Amino acid sequence: MVTARRERFIRAQVAWMAASLLVLTLLDALTLELFFVVCLIGFLVVVELTAPFSVTPAWRSRLKWLIALGLAVFGYIVVRRILEILPAGVI
Repeated sequence: MVTARRERFIRAQVAWMAASLLVLTLLDALTLELFFVVCLIGFLVVVELTAPFSVTPAWRSRLKWLIALGLAVFGYIVVRRILEILPAGVI
């Protein structure tokens, strides 16, 4: 059963992703990497804004694995972009 807080969390994340998709499309800057980074930032913001004060539900404690995976993919994207920028022969 989905609780009201979990449903609010999911709705906030879906709204952030839809708004990100719309804005990136309107700016003609939509790429998979940029969409992922903007959604990851939104996910981290939603996680912090919806965090409970006292008791942490079990479903929220599992979000740390999703955050770790997202940060690992973000690190991969950053490293790949840096390697694209560096001139040949530097590394």
